[in-house]
Amino acid sequence: MSEQHIRAGNAAPPLTVDVTPESAGWSETSLQVIDLGEHPDGTASRALHTGGTEVMILPLAGSGVVECGRQRFELSPRTSVFDGPADMVYLGIGTEYRLAGTGRFAICGARATRSLPNRRLPAADVPIELRGAGNCSRQVHNFGAADTFAADSLIAVEVITPGGNWSSYPAHKHDERSAVESELEEIYYFEVADGPGGPGFGFHRVYGTDTRPIDVLAEVRTGDVVLVPHGFHGPSVAAPGYDLYYLNVMAGPGPERAWRVVDDPAHAWVRDSWADLEIDPRLPLHHTATEPGA
Repeated sequence: MSEQHIRAGNAAPPLTVDVTPESAGWSETSLQVIDLGEHPDGTASRALHTGGTEVMILPLAGSGVVECGRQRFELSPRTSVFDGPADMVYLGIGTEYRLAGTGRFAICGARATRSLPNRRLPAADVPIELRGAGNCSRQVHNFGAADTFAADSLIAVEVITPGGNWSSYPAHKHDERSAVESELEEIYYFEVADGPGGPGFGFHRVYGTDTRPIDVLAEVRTGDVVLVPHGFHGPSVAAPGYDLYYLNVMAGPGPERAWRVVDDPAHAWVRDSWADLEIDPRLPLHHTATEPGA
């Protein structure tokens, strides 16, 4: 295991993931996953503060409410990350709030300088993109993409990869500031659908250049995180029989909020091979965690 691969549960409860700029060794991007548990007679709650960070909050599995001052935003129930897009609540810097509910919630964060309005994006309004083709087909929920939702610096999306498919491929990078590339730190948070025999798994790759080396080949399971401070990343591989989910959280130190990537030139040709292929007929994929391998 490398320092960029953080195993599930490596955080103090009720957090299951706690990546801060300080713990990651970078400057901008953060992710917390908080487990409020199951409460048939009510809900648990936590008082939180954004500080100098803007956040996007969404349920991974469960439902809840975000309250800040006189504002109240509902997060509708989601059975699992494979059950379609989720409601998302955006909160700007300097916001005291309370998160109440049952289940697990992702709090995606990035350091920000501008104060934007708090607001809710309903699941029905989340743009769904089917990307790639053939066994490189995947489904993207663009709830916090740079071109679909206004924020100061934070970019966040969800990706569903059907079992047996490759995602984040061809491998690409975004660690330099130029006309064709953005400088972005990135967090991958993974969940994997169970199979008849138990938990599923996948694989994720990160590799660098001669001048900026990095070498990660991780077997990922539900709750794992991979940090991408720089370098080419991909593929994310869903093992046959096990659908793969990941949440991407990105931000960079530059003044422009954009996602521009450069493919590994050794593998960029693969995109052209998709022209004669159909998108995987399993997409769009929506199923609950109780439907293994659906």
